Amino acid sequence: MPSPRLFIAGPSGSVPNYLAAFTSLGAVCEALPHALPEKLRYQGAEPFSPDLIHYADRCASSFDALILPGGGDIDPALFHQKDQGSRTIDPALDRLQLRFLRAFLEKGRPVLGICKGMQLINVFFGGGIIQDLPTGRQHEYIGKDQVHPTTAQKGSLLHSLYGESFPVNSAHHQGISAPGEGLTIIQHAPDGVPEAIVHSHRPVIGVQWHPERMCFSHRRADTPDGRILLAHFLSLCRPVSDASRLKAENGLCRIPHSAPLITSDQSEIPI
Repeated sequence: MPSPRLFIAGPSGSVPNYLAAFTSLGAVCEALPHALPEKLRYQGAEPFSPDLIHYADRCASSFDALILPGGGDIDPALFHQKDQGSRTIDPALDRLQLRFLRAFLEKGRPVLGICKGMQLINVFFGGGIIQDLPTGRQHEYIGKDQVHPTTAQKGSLLHSLYGESFPVNSAHHQGISAPGEGLTIIQHAPDGVPEAIVHSHRPVIGVQWHPERMCFSHRRADTPDGRILLAHFLSLCRPVSDASRLKAENGLCRIPHSAPLITSDQSEIPI
């Protein structure tokens, strides 16, 4: 069985923990480059350029699964709200990540959203976001991850992996409100904040916590091992055929990795 190939939809310099965790589990990973050429950048007007759509579609044809990593807050315009306490918003990156999500879903590829990534999945399927949780101090990154208990829905994926009650790390001040179409909340914090979602018929998982910071060199004594979830996700991957991958890679735009990051705002939280 060939190693799963994962595309991590975050700038390569900002996702070292994801790269390290999945590589340790035997996956081959690639992240967004430090900069996209001008013709592939989202310019703040709909629709996306044909080149950007082509790039996302080719990546979805070449990689076995998509990781949507943590990061700053999502542009409130994407869930039809005004800014009500959002921080470190990067509208261009948000829309790029949503375009990748669409491309991978259209190919039937597995998707794992972590922290912001879970919220992006919810927004994509029409769900809502609470921009600044009333209990945010219990969840947000304050010099380090918070840790709090959670309860998993009986019979759910997380219940089968970790049991009904287990603590998780936490580094967010926003949360999802109503789940999007086809999504079910399967884990809650004690204050009711949703901590995980799954899709009813697609291989889509979202967690509000950071399993990549709960395993290997980041393994901690006060949470379970995050690699259990990451390994389960890899088990969902079905390798793209060599012929399909070669065809896709021949069509991929070659992108330089030496230019500055494309993101306009950099979060202080380690995503």
